[in-house]
Amino acid sequence: MDPLTQAAIGARAHAHAPYSNFHVGAALETDDGRIFTGCNVESASYGLTMCAERVAAFHAVSQGARIFKRIAVATGVAKPAPPCGACRQVIWDLCGDIDVILVSANGTTETFRLSQLLPRPFDDHSMA
Repeated sequence: MDPLTQAAIGARAHAHAPYSNFHVGAALETDDGRIFTGCNVESASYGLTMCAERVAAFHAVSQGARIFKRIAVATGVAKPAPPCGACRQVIWDLCGDIDVILVSANGTTETFRLSQLLPRPFDDHSMA
């Protein structure tokens, strides 16, 4: 199995999801092969909850990473599940049009370019 996918599955084990019981792990790979992981962390006040994809991205940026190749998102459900809209936007802002690998509970994967999941992103071109 791909190390990035394995890292996302491993990160899912650390998820704190007592309200939704929807455990998610993410792993973000830099251009030089480093992998940064994150898991979802829920709050009773749902607006304060942080998704795994954003945790991984913020972790990477906080460690100085700036150029990314791909992200894997692993959930505990039967079908591969895509990132939420907020995560798609943050991934676009920080990573650009990278590969997004979706991993289901049974290991099924689907791969998309982020532009397929977010066809009209809001970015600096939107403000010109």
